[in-house]
Amino acid sequence: MRVYLDMCCYNRPYDDQSQLKVAMETQSKLYIQSLIKEKKLELIVSYMLRYECSKNPFEMRRNTIFNFMTENAFGYVGDNRKKVIETKAAEIMKTGVKFKDACHVASAIYAKCEYFITTDIRLLKYHTEEIRMVTPIEFVIEMEDGE
Repeated sequence: MRVYLDMCCYNRPYDDQSQLKVAMETQSKLYIQSLIKEKKLELIVSYMLRYECSKNPFEMRRNTIFNFMTENAFGYVGDNRKKVIETKAAEIMKTGVKFKDACHVASAIYAKCEYFITTDIRLLKYHTEEIRMVTPIEFVIEMEDGE
């Protein structure tokens, strides 16, 4: 099964864990990462993820995320696909999704991911038949229900 995690998902373990929802999303995200490492899920990474990660002001976080993506990516949507991605992103943006988020979703659709995993509440309002938009918690629940 092919998945795409957006940058807020990668950053979730670094958020304040005192809120139950944040802590549960963190544990779910870490579980998803373990499935990726075990090759039970296929991780797709994009030029937009790499760009956003490069802007992280915290070197340790930036390096940790970069390393995970580099070591575990099944596929990569590079900037050589920028035109097709941004054309699809423009279509997605008509629903109110912001540019970078739309590029993430477009990259995931282009790479034929079944799931787009995010903790961004606003982005989760976007719905399409092309990909399933879920939180890390929802993904884990659906995975376990499917087994």
